[in-house]
Amino acid sequence: MSDATVNLTSLPADLRTRLAGYTATPVTTGESGGEVHRLSAPGLPDCFLKAGRGSVSDDITHEMLRLTWLDGRLPAPRVLHFVRNDDHAALLSTALPGVAAAEWLAAHPERAADAVHSIAKFLRQLHALPVEHCPFEAGHVLRLAAARQRLDAGLVDEEDFDEARAGMSAEAVWTAMQAMLPLSFERVVTHGDFSLDNIFLADGRVTGCLDVGRLGVADPYQDVAILWNNLSELGAELQETWLSAFGMMPPDNARLAFHCCLDEFF
Repeated sequence: MSDATVNLTSLPADLRTRLAGYTATPVTTGESGGEVHRLSAPGLPDCFLKAGRGSVSDDITHEMLRLTWLDGRLPAPRVLHFVRNDDHAALLSTALPGVAAAEWLAAHPERAADAVHSIAKFLRQLHALPVEHCPFEAGHVLRLAAARQRLDAGLVDEEDFDEARAGMSAEAVWTAMQAMLPLSFERVVTHGDFSLDNIFLADGRVTGCLDVGRLGVADPYQDVAILWNNLSELGAELQETWLSAFGMMPPDNARLAFHCCLDEFF
């Protein structure tokens, strides 16, 4: 998609003023549900604009709050401007150095193991943040309630299920997931959507994470399972490297399976 001048007419006046002179490249990766643009202007650092209405505006607000909390604690985009009017929200944030891990690993497969070790180190830092200082709850009870709401509303994309659940209905995945409970969960500060698209790398080292709207206190396998599932496309050996680097060998296969199922609903 070609670059285009940012359409300022739909944005609040103060944000329109701030973005005068910028051009925007639409970002088509990710599943934010709103409009995302990378903004560039001569002599100025790039930044990102995320905007949306309805439930997307809630998601953007959640992300702003979590980015604000993360500032100074862990590398992530910094909030430059946020505005919410009625059911519309817009978030302007800094750009992270480097590229998404999925893109970097595709270009440097020979360095995949080193990159995975850097990702493991970064996630350990996130999980080591004091739970008592985190104001956001994201445990499996809340996630299950949200998953059931999405299922009942017909919002679960069954065509996008991972290979392990291909051909299953959302209701069948829900039933299978319920049969796995109860499980013994831990509580750490989690990212909530720790995928290769949401981790940025430069020269094989993590520069930060983005799309933190689901960040909160939850089981560590919430993050471990999503990345483990992502890495399946790159081979079982790299999946094992990931679990070993993070200190999850042997893994808790029941928790891995549960969180992989749960992620299908989002």
